[in-house]
Amino acid sequence: MKYCSTRGGVRGWDFRDVLFSGYAPDGGMFMPESVPVLHPDTLRSWRGLPYPRLVVEVSSLFIPAQLIPRQDLEVLVAEALSGFSVPEVVRIARLKEGLSILELFHGETLAFKDLAMTCTVRFLDYFLRKKKHRATVLVGTSGDTGGSAIHSAKGLSGLDVVVVYPRGRITPVQEKHMITCLEDNVHVFAADGSSDDIDRPLRRLFADQELVKSHGLMSLNSVNWSRVLIQLAHFIYAYLQLSGPEQAEADAALPELEVVVPTGGAGNIAAGFIVTRMGVPLKLVAMVNSNDIVHRTVTSGDFSMATDVTQTLAPAIDIQDPYNMERVFWLLLDGDGASVKNMMEEFQNTHRHTLPENHRKLVLHCDSISSQVPGSG
Repeated sequence: MKYCSTRGGVRGWDFRDVLFSGYAPDGGMFMPESVPVLHPDTLRSWRGLPYPRLVVEVSSLFIPAQLIPRQDLEVLVAEALSGFSVPEVVRIARLKEGLSILELFHGETLAFKDLAMTCTVRFLDYFLRKKKHRATVLVGTSGDTGGSAIHSAKGLSGLDVVVVYPRGRITPVQEKHMITCLEDNVHVFAADGSSDDIDRPLRRLFADQELVKSHGLMSLNSVNWSRVLIQLAHFIYAYLQLSGPEQAEADAALPELEVVVPTGGAGNIAAGFIVTRMGVPLKLVAMVNSNDIVHRTVTSGDFSMATDVTQTLAPAIDIQDPYNMERVFWLLLDGDGASVKNMMEEFQNTHRHTLPENHRKLVLHCDSISSQVPGSG
């Protein structure tokens, strides 16, 4: 398994290189050069696996055994998920009329990001200890990511964690998760502006390859492919638990499962979309608040920021720059890095982009993704 940039300037990187990176050197985001497709028999064989074991199975598709042998991968995932408050790590609450909720909040900071973050940090620590190297993690957060990164990496001798959060725009609980951690390797700063304002200088830092190499800079935002990789397991686990694939006949189409995904930076729904490309029949609904850029993109092709980020009661999705949509566009355009590069550079320079008609048709006719804002039905 090799990785490339969504903007076409980088190919042939391995998982370790991608893990220790932020954005790709050409400004894009890393993706597998090819997405593995799951045979229905594989899905049926995974039915009933506990969540940690499923994480191992999914991760092994993207992490070659030459880099992390299967036995080591099993140990790393087990250690990462051992601190959750319920033994099964995640739970499914079944409500009325076929509605279910996948509970992803049983980690230390009560954020779903604890699941992918703890695994990603274990992978990092594994490689750092083998090479006796250090790395510096830069995290811009809209609320959840910073606390999750801190509590996953606190006390690790090979990692310094630098977190920047938007002053006055996160909840008191989120802030306390960050500022009350007094470990020597944790450094927390408040900045004026929104989380999108914070992300822009961080992107420029990662574009400076000399700086990246000299300081061992890397990202633990969902820019990091490993974060998205672990999130693939959320969707596959929910599908296996709720759809009954083993009941479908061998030559029959697998049943579809609709999943509603709260969407800010679009990392989680990008993971869901990748899962659909792996052959799992999901219908994804991106649920946004008044920061509705994803909704406008899907419904009208208007991939443009509003003038300001609206502060709401859900600060973790108060985002007008859903940077993981770049991964979705790359998949929709069949890996056309040149088109993605032109699109995203225009968006970064002007904060506006109108999808051309042929791109808009791809989004509108994508059966996997729709979107809603509260009150839209």
